[in-house]
Amino acid sequence: MDEPPLSRNLALEPIGYVRTALDAKVEAARQPRASGGAAGRIELVPGKNYEHALLDLDGWEYIWVLFWFDRNPSWRPKVLPPRSRSGRKGVFATRSPHRPNPIGLSAVRLERVDGLTLHVRDIDMLDGTPVLDIKPYVAYTDAIGDARSGWLDDTGRAGRARVSADPVDAFDVEWAPTAAEQAAWIEARTSLAIRERVTATLSLGPEPHPYRRIRRAGDGFTLAVKDWRVRFSVDGRRVRVHEIVSGYRDSPLAAARASAADLSAHREFRAATWLA
Repeated sequence: MDEPPLSRNLALEPIGYVRTALDAKVEAARQPRASGGAAGRIELVPGKNYEHALLDLDGWEYIWVLFWFDRNPSWRPKVLPPRSRSGRKGVFATRSPHRPNPIGLSAVRLERVDGLTLHVRDIDMLDGTPVLDIKPYVAYTDAIGDARSGWLDDTGRAGRARVSADPVDAFDVEWAPTAAEQAAWIEARTSLAIRERVTATLSLGPEPHPYRRIRRAGDGFTLAVKDWRVRFSVDGRRVRVHEIVSGYRDSPLAAARASAADLSAHREFRAATWLA
């Protein structure tokens, strides 16, 4: 079939860029609602009259952000989604970032508009991500509560009344007192909302999966969250988080200087009383 002539070359120009603490793909949540309320900014390009384009946007609670997966140089026709329990799926039946045209779509919570800067929450994009467009999230037309959920229906609530809730049955995630204390310490010492991130990830399922950085470790499992390692066990559909440990070995922590990263939080964590 002949292609329409105007569709052969499409020109896109970023209207702005994402600013967030997330630098690596493994740090980003797989979906906005799994980000634990992560904060970020969308800074629009000046000199384009975007100040006028943003008028009236601050009345909306959520916005759609269309962006470019600029760190994905190739695409895959079949991928393994984090929630799949039945193997690989066609990429067009998933939200995978590895697409022929690497366009992403996320619904994020808009906190306020300050000039050309949009302050948002629930962000799942990396720092520097090019933004292509912004649209308001219109609840009455964008949320279709009785829509089928494709292959996700086979993993959880198949046969039940379809609603806007997550179609996959969530695992119950419990925190041991020591693990909860460690998570609170990390959150107070760093900007990482580790408890929300861990709970959101493990509620999807504790099975080892490359996208969620889960591995078997002895009789239990380990989840990697940035430079931290979270140890947990599974009993049926209950996940119990036992402890958090530093992902660094002793030698870099013992070094007087750290050129690649600030390891002071990890050194203090290792010296804390719960590890005595």
